[in-house]
Amino acid sequence: MNPGAHDDVSQSVKEHPALRWRAGAVRHEPDRLAVEEPLEIRLGGRRFTLTMRTPGHDEELAAGFLLSEGFIKSREELGEVLRVRGTRGAPEPNAIDVILNVPATGLRERLKRNFVISSSCGVCGKTSIEAIERRVAPIEDDLRISASAILRMPGIMREAQEVFSATGGLHAAALFLLPADGPAGGSDGIGARSLIVLREDVGRHNAVDKVIGYALMQSMLPPGRAAMMVSGRVSFEIVQKVASGGIPILCAVSAPSSLAVELAEELGVTLVGFLREPNFNVYSRPERIVV
Repeated sequence: MNPGAHDDVSQSVKEHPALRWRAGAVRHEPDRLAVEEPLEIRLGGRRFTLTMRTPGHDEELAAGFLLSEGFIKSREELGEVLRVRGTRGAPEPNAIDVILNVPATGLRERLKRNFVISSSCGVCGKTSIEAIERRVAPIEDDLRISASAILRMPGIMREAQEVFSATGGLHAAALFLLPADGPAGGSDGIGARSLIVLREDVGRHNAVDKVIGYALMQSMLPPGRAAMMVSGRVSFEIVQKVASGGIPILCAVSAPSSLAVELAEELGVTLVGFLREPNFNVYSRPERIVV
């Protein structure tokens, strides 16, 4: 499953002339590029932040960003997510306005807290982790999943990456529902139907926010027996976002940073890196993965 994927491929890809050099042969041919454009997120009509992203699922991106960065705590606080209208009434392609159900005083507190986290990140990892721990509850469960099921996830994700297949230039994040059968819930019965949603973007963080935003807007958080799979490496911020969504397992095709591992340990996230069949490394909470 990849809800809404086909709707956004056309706006996520554009053609551009290129000089192709192949084994000494040169020819002029159009190439397909991943689109990168700014998105302005507003809160109640006021400019809040600007991010560079691949167009598509912008409402999910805004919702996921606000949750994963601690500006909202639940679906009920999200309110409305609207396209900004231009002077002639037509929707602006690169602007989203979010109406929050959060009291002004509470929002100011969250804005201040987020500034502290952003300022400390990279300067004092301990300060950043402590600040996140104060707002993100550690994930505690008895989830068990087989190693063979984990190993199937990269292939399923790759087959669903439509824009990457067209351009070779996007990151992806995918949310999987894990099987619950077997004595400890460790069955390897994972397949394409286990893929709840996949999103692509030029930014790794944006792809994760889009997935979390989708799950939030569908009232699926916390998802319980679920795992997030991401392309590329895992940073501190990726772990923060996944933990904010209550997702217990985070898998990546590449390496995690030291601070990402430390935060995953503190927040109860099972962090898997270098997930490329038949191998992977487990850096935190390994008890969730069984043979």
